[in-house]
Amino acid sequence: MSTRTGSERLGVHRGHVPNALTVLRLVFVPLFVWFLAVDGGTDWRWRLAASAVFVAASITDRYDGHLARRWEVVSDFGKIADPIADKALIGAGLVVLSLQGRLWWWMTIVILARELLVTLLRFIVIRRGVIPAAKGGKIKTVVQTVAVGLFVLPLPAALDPVCLAVMGVAVVLTLWSAWAYVVAGAKLLRP
Repeated sequence: MSTRTGSERLGVHRGHVPNALTVLRLVFVPLFVWFLAVDGGTDWRWRLAASAVFVAASITDRYDGHLARRWEVVSDFGKIADPIADKALIGAGLVVLSLQGRLWWWMTIVILARELLVTLLRFIVIRRGVIPAAKGGKIKTVVQTVAVGLFVLPLPAALDPVCLAVMGVAVVLTLWSAWAYVVAGAKLLRP
């Protein structure tokens, strides 16, 4: 009797699955942008398609890291590609929504600036240690994902204030998590 899993019988080692999910999320990004940008985002059918791709990509984000840790197959590729895929998906959505005039640019700039700041800070302190992902950063990512998802969905205009309120919470959490990273980075840089 074989003890191999179904994926291993097919020639796919489970160590490759988390990385494949991350790559799939990266592939979803241009498809998501394209669907969201068709007709300037005015056609509800394309926005629904963009929403479906966004949800699928978000699901891969939930499972790639979870499976890598569960199966103990965390890879250097995954450590680098996973946050890039996250930032690409959220950042692309924010930029397209701002270009369409559906989201204030200052919100997009604050969120993107935070991601740039945290990335630079990680590179600056890399010789002294690693700034671990904080719980606040994970909460921020979830709220950003929900906020972008709400803006992408073809919802009635009456719900615009709700979408803006959720995005406002995302911006506050973004600033809060940026401050937490700056404090953690400063501690690592102290002599």
